[in-house]
Amino acid sequence: MKSRALVMTSIVLAMLVASIDTTIMNTTMPIITRELGSFDLYAWSFASYMITSTILSPVAGRLSDLFGRKKVFGCGIILFLIGSLLCGISGSMVQLIIFRAIQGIGAGFMIPFPAIIAGDLFPIEKRGKIQALFTSMWGLSAILAPLLGAFFVEYMTWRWIFYVNLPVCFIAFLALLPYKEKYEPKKAAVDYVGAILFALGVTSLLLTTVVEKNQILYGTIGIAFIIAFYFYEKKQISPIVPLSIFKNKTISWININTFIGTVALFGTSSYIPLFLQNVAELSLFMSGVALLGVAIGWMVVSVPAGKWIIKYGYRNLLIIGNTLLLCSGISLFFLNENHGFFYVFFSLIIQGLAYGLISTVGLIGSQQLVGAHEKGISTSFFMFCRNIGTAIGVTIMGALLTSSTDFMHGIHYVFLFGFIGSIFALLTSFFIKNETADDNKLVKSSKIS
Repeated sequence: MKSRALVMTSIVLAMLVASIDTTIMNTTMPIITRELGSFDLYAWSFASYMITSTILSPVAGRLSDLFGRKKVFGCGIILFLIGSLLCGISGSMVQLIIFRAIQGIGAGFMIPFPAIIAGDLFPIEKRGKIQALFTSMWGLSAILAPLLGAFFVEYMTWRWIFYVNLPVCFIAFLALLPYKEKYEPKKAAVDYVGAILFALGVTSLLLTTVVEKNQILYGTIGIAFIIAFYFYEKKQISPIVPLSIFKNKTISWININTFIGTVALFGTSSYIPLFLQNVAELSLFMSGVALLGVAIGWMVVSVPAGKWIIKYGYRNLLIIGNTLLLCSGISLFFLNENHGFFYVFFSLIIQGLAYGLISTVGLIGSQQLVGAHEKGISTSFFMFCRNIGTAIGVTIMGALLTSSTDFMHGIHYVFLFGFIGSIFALLTSFFIKNETADDNKLVKSSKIS
């Protein structure tokens, strides 16, 4: 039990620094850019982190299947610590972008492991509670990030938004050391060529979301590498992404549903604060508090989700989740100048209920419907679909907003897109087979001493 408590401490601390670091940059980057210069590179400080963390997440999941959870997660913490230190001593925007990429590699190796290790440690009926705890870390970061950012900038220096990660990562690493996992890694050669093809393909596709020119060229290159990756992986004995997991139609449809659902409305958190600050004239802090609606709704349904899966099955719960997502899309579509904090807050609670079901049910399904030696890659690939969907959704919403001459017209176009996307997400949920998570028929969770 002591070992379990320590590894949970390590996981929670790692999640907290990763989530705060993502959010705090939104409020402090204008100040950082004024000091370091090169405003034309502003977007790349976010893009370098996003690209590397997105690419490395599924690779880290697969490596954990081959070498064990503890080793890979520990490497991620160390890389994130090193990246944070380097970001803090950056002397130019170019350096910051490079060091943010290193930090993103560490984050990519850290982010999948709360779900993967929880899948090893806890039975399915308790896993929803654990996922709710992890979700609360993102909600807490929405509150802490603006406060910490303002404090460091006003009383110290922006460099402390990175330095503060160092002691937290160090404690997280020490707490991980007593972890004695009973999961037996399936030793195999690492598919380096497959990993490179996958990285090049995904990088090219993600570049279409940040570059201002040649999007079609980058997209074409990305698709070409992904196709090459697919045919190469089919011939490998130990592929970096085992294509066999996609033969399970339930997992495939869960991933598709998650991708479409996150494309539709997951990017809301990037644009709702703009409405609250520019139209409702709320403070930066209050616009951050409004985003807690998502975390509250998420936690409410995450706690009992594990028991619900056993009783009602994946399909029924995902249909309910996507119906709630559609309701939140309708509510946000009717957002206008007369609406303020509480309208947005309750709309986001509905959205949180939706994503709490979609994400928790999908995450548990990605773990329970595969063997023990594929749990890492299946879990991380589910999260990869969510991250890619978010990146694409945020990009499309940003294009719709900036192409409009009037802010409110742009917001309506953003949420019209979200409403239409949520309809497609709901339709895909009907294709999911209604399996129930009967642990007697599936691989037992690993235990630790």
